[in-house]
Amino acid sequence: MSTLFKNYARRPVHLVKGEGTVVEDADGKQYLDFTSGIAVVSLGHAHPAIVNAIQVQSEKLWHVSNLFESPEQGNLAASLMNDTHFSHAFFCNSGAEANEAAIKLARKHTGKSTIITFDQSFHGRTFGAMAATGQDKIKQGFGPMLETFKTVPFNDLSSLEAVIDDDVAAIMLEVIQGEGGIHAVTPEFATVISDICKSKGILCIVDEVQTGIGRTGTRYAYEQSGLKPDIMTLAKGLGGGFPIGAMLGIAELFDSFGPGTHGTTFGGNPLAVAVAQTVVDHVFDKNFLKDVQEKSEALIQRLKESLPPEQFDIRGKGLLIGIDCKGDVSPYIRQAEEAGLLIVQAGSDVIRLLPPLTVTEEEIDQAVDILTSIVLVPSTI
Repeated sequence: MSTLFKNYARRPVHLVKGEGTVVEDADGKQYLDFTSGIAVVSLGHAHPAIVNAIQVQSEKLWHVSNLFESPEQGNLAASLMNDTHFSHAFFCNSGAEANEAAIKLARKHTGKSTIITFDQSFHGRTFGAMAATGQDKIKQGFGPMLETFKTVPFNDLSSLEAVIDDDVAAIMLEVIQGEGGIHAVTPEFATVISDICKSKGILCIVDEVQTGIGRTGTRYAYEQSGLKPDIMTLAKGLGGGFPIGAMLGIAELFDSFGPGTHGTTFGGNPLAVAVAQTVVDHVFDKNFLKDVQEKSEALIQRLKESLPPEQFDIRGKGLLIGIDCKGDVSPYIRQAEEAGLLIVQAGSDVIRLLPPLTVTEEEIDQAVDILTSIVLVPSTI
């Protein structure tokens, strides 16, 4: 009997080491990792700069309470907010925690209770974040959800307008729904959200836990959407594999999060901040982001050349790419693993590709060759 709860449907692979995009299991088999720990290992496995940052910081200080000043947190916040409209940051340990902070801040600042979210969204598995998530399978078995969340169809103007009332504190969305099938907010819907928020005094919360820190080819995905969020949440790629989350907010929200309103024991500890600063310094370089965009174009082009458009729909941005196979993709996940490629799903019908931002074009070609050999087999029988 396992000593662990069975809340994960674990794959029978024990990974023991990795470098860049390549990981190795306990039997010595190597794989191309196109999961990146689900959009986490932004600079690849064992990146020398991250290894050095951890080594250097570990010899200085691992943890102090947030009761003490942290200039390093301030520096990281400044790096994240440079050349944006945000002015303040809060650091925590995960995306779910960042979203909980965003929900609390929105309600505290506005004095209102309702948060509007969207079908197929994913915001985390804590109770508030779970209630915000627009997927019933995440909520099954946990009893009544918090009643102050209203979930409506994504990119549906009439459904959104129908739930706007005087108690709405915020509209919360992902620019691209990662877990929900790689669906992007349309420019028209982004404009409507912006107009509603501005005219009704409603806050806009953008969840960039998966899309932020270069994943879509820009620092943040909202920069490509037309949205101007009042609150933004980050995690996953921010730490390059080390746990850290962040919530960024505009200046008008500053007084609503005073001492005692919210907190965390481990959030923004010296180790996490040192790693995140290293990640940001690398990813936010203009040449690095340009390289991500070029690799994205190469990956999308290869996929479109290799997979018939009548059978497969390719969508996404940057190195967050979905392949809609119009049917259950779980067999493809297993077959890819056997062939040396690690991938994940986004819903039942979509293969999600999330390689490290440092992936090479040669590795992209190898991955597409493996995918093509797998998904086209049924059509050639």
